[in-house]
Amino acid sequence: MSRLVVVTGAASGIGAAVRRLLEERGDRVVGVDLAGTEVTADLATPEGRAAAVAGVLEASGGVVDGVVTCAGLSGASPALPHVNFSGSTDLVLGLRDALAASEAPRVVLVGSISATRPVDAALVEALLAGDVAAATAATKAALADGRPQQLYPSSKAALAQWARRTAVAPGWADAGIALNVVAPGVVLSPMTAALVEDPRMKQVMDAAVPMPLHGYSAPEDVARMIGFLVAAGTTHVTGQVLYVDGGAEATLRDPAHF
Repeated sequence: MSRLVVVTGAASGIGAAVRRLLEERGDRVVGVDLAGTEVTADLATPEGRAAAVAGVLEASGGVVDGVVTCAGLSGASPALPHVNFSGSTDLVLGLRDALAASEAPRVVLVGSISATRPVDAALVEALLAGDVAAATAATKAALADGRPQQLYPSSKAALAQWARRTAVAPGWADAGIALNVVAPGVVLSPMTAALVEDPRMKQVMDAAVPMPLHGYSAPEDVARMIGFLVAAGTTHVTGQVLYVDGGAEATLRDPAHF
């Protein structure tokens, strides 16, 4: 049976690969992005996120079978935490009732192996508390103090923590809604192209994210795992962070961590 799946960041990278995979198996995709998709919205702002929810509800008729949040930013953008964290959480929260109306609702958030790296505790705490002012202040402080490299892992660490606590909260698992995170390693996409092409930065990435199984991944490699988790037939899996990272997490973390 055809399913309706919302995919943010559907115009490029992992989001575009997820779209292709889902449409090839007969699902209907409602894409959300800055341009070139069914719903045009800027997930960096509360107004943009509200517009995304409204657009999806109109396009879906109020029943959503799956949500996949691929939209994200990297680098030193002040908007990064708001897109990477709130762009996922606000959308999913806004679509909870539409998901609950489905016979097999599934949510997959795109996290990152970087969430296992050092983070800005103040930013993570602010994001999880939903304190926009504090998150903005923490982001500005990180940029002013020369710590822009902490923004991305902090946003993804907060996202993983939110997913694990929300997955088993009232109104989610007990409503049949599965909520999981897929955490890629280095993916060959527009976001990483400049880094991969710079020999010095590639050396840094190889040390930070060692991927002994097949090396860097293509967007399609991550999309296949997302496709599995968003499928109606995948039951009893929720609150999990699944690393699609060629063995990076297992290499970097203490073996006692599982």
